[in-house]
Amino acid sequence: MRPFSARVTRPTPAERVQSILYAAQSMTVVSDGSHAEVHRLDNASARGRLHLHTPAEIAPAGAGPRVPVRLEFTDIAPTAVRDRLRARVTLTGLLADPYSNESPRSACMEFGQAVIEDGEGRRFVTLDELQAAGPDPMATSEASMLTHLVDSHEELVPLLVRLVRPRPARGMIRAVPLAMDRYGVTLRLEYPTAHRDVRLPFATPVSDIDQAGPRIRALLDTARRVSHHSRLFA
Repeated sequence: MRPFSARVTRPTPAERVQSILYAAQSMTVVSDGSHAEVHRLDNASARGRLHLHTPAEIAPAGAGPRVPVRLEFTDIAPTAVRDRLRARVTLTGLLADPYSNESPRSACMEFGQAVIEDGEGRRFVTLDELQAAGPDPMATSEASMLTHLVDSHEELVPLLVRLVRPRPARGMIRAVPLAMDRYGVTLRLEYPTAHRDVRLPFATPVSDIDQAGPRIRALLDTARRVSHHSRLFA
């Protein structure tokens, strides 16, 4: 549980997993030694397609043998940054039937474990944590918002860089929006042989997608004030 006094500036691992599942339109199903790529997921998200259960919820008396399965998801940056893989999520568990888009029974999964691997390391997420965490309200809109920022308002990105603390090191080649969630915007600062990711937190988290625009404009207004203050005291 997060302490009430702490300002939250980033999603929990459980929130990240939920958001990746909610936005995913494809996954890799590994079962009985075979790999199958599943795309579009019947025009639903992975989270809408899959139903995660405890053993007690999914094991009626007389149930037959279950099918071990591993579901793999990748979170790819929608913008053209170096190393676009942002995270991998792996779910393991047991299915009543071999996975098939045509079989509702195969969408009910006895939960084994969930793992997320990203730039912060490898974290395990419990079913209770997943059920307590909702998807980010920006999960399905993030890609279009980031690409719109890069394609139509590229001049605003250097303005956001003025908020980066500590300030970018010398030799930075460019800054590119990498991610956006209810807590803020993440920029990737690229250097000749390395990169650094920095978060620019919103003043308060977004609870509805309609709040995203005002939060971004507030960041830009803060960046303009920082720039003006710096010129006054230069």
